[in-house]
Amino acid sequence: MPYLTRSAALTDYVEVARAVGVDPYRMLDEVGLPRACLRNPDHKISAGAVGRLLEATARVAGIDDFGLRLAERRGLSNLGPVGLIVREQPTVRKAIEALIQYMGLHSEAQSPRMEDAGDIVTVIVGLVIRRPAPMRQSIELSMGVLYRILRLFLGNAWKPKSICFTHRAPRNRETYRRLFGISHVRFSHDFNGIVCAARDLDAPIPAADPAMARYVRQYLDSIAARAGATISDKVRELIWMLLSSGNCSVERVAEHLGVDRRTVHRRLAREGTSFSTILDAVRTETVIRFIENRDRPLYVVAEMSGFSAQSAFSRWFRSRFGSNVSAWRAANLPSSR
Repeated sequence: MPYLTRSAALTDYVEVARAVGVDPYRMLDEVGLPRACLRNPDHKISAGAVGRLLEATARVAGIDDFGLRLAERRGLSNLGPVGLIVREQPTVRKAIEALIQYMGLHSEAQSPRMEDAGDIVTVIVGLVIRRPAPMRQSIELSMGVLYRILRLFLGNAWKPKSICFTHRAPRNRETYRRLFGISHVRFSHDFNGIVCAARDLDAPIPAADPAMARYVRQYLDSIAARAGATISDKVRELIWMLLSSGNCSVERVAEHLGVDRRTVHRRLAREGTSFSTILDAVRTETVIRFIENRDRPLYVVAEMSGFSAQSAFSRWFRSRFGSNVSAWRAANLPSSR
């Protein structure tokens, strides 16, 4: 089963595509998305197909920033009920925590997280997909929406410490300058995320309504209970979080889940999969994401995908893809990207 997202992900897609000279309906047809999804924001569609649509539209338009252009038009309302629970939190930190907790109800392919390092907090954007694919546009859309949410609560004068992207810098930075202020943006970084001062996230949200927050939380919890994350989903998320640490073992994952390794193996077997299968899938997604940037050294790619040495990474890559990285890039990535 593919990861699904609310078709609100395509809000304003038609208008923005036309603005850059692309026929939006032809693009929808090419990736297999029904045109009807544009009329109902709560219709569930394939997140992978949405990602392919954004990448294809950017490619046809000859631009790097299509996802960011979409983000310029987004706000909390685009998140539906998830936006309600975010808006009613007492502080900005609590708002982001609620966004992280319930994001899966808006898009199963998004897996944000927050890392606290004393006086610095980093909100990291994570995307998971069933098969390797370029994700620049989806990442920039998610990052742009997150930034706009933070600005909504903290005011237009607020500035983050930095805004980090794993992909290389665009050819034209005007949209980045308009939305973010280019001095705060870093490309070819180790993660996709926004680095903030911790004290900023402790700012109160004066309009928050605790009674409404409790009501919306009960509603969302009832939906989440019906959805029910599988053990495979939980293992995948933990692997994604632990991979770059170099200590992503089944024992470590079991520890996070509060069970032993045998229990993890047994439950995964019931769902027709295994720890090694999920590890390989997540590693593949991670590697594809990082090697899209031709400027990134391969030893960094090896570290971020959990290999202790570049030689081990190179052997794994050839076994997995049937070629070395250079040949794979030449065959799969446009030379201009």
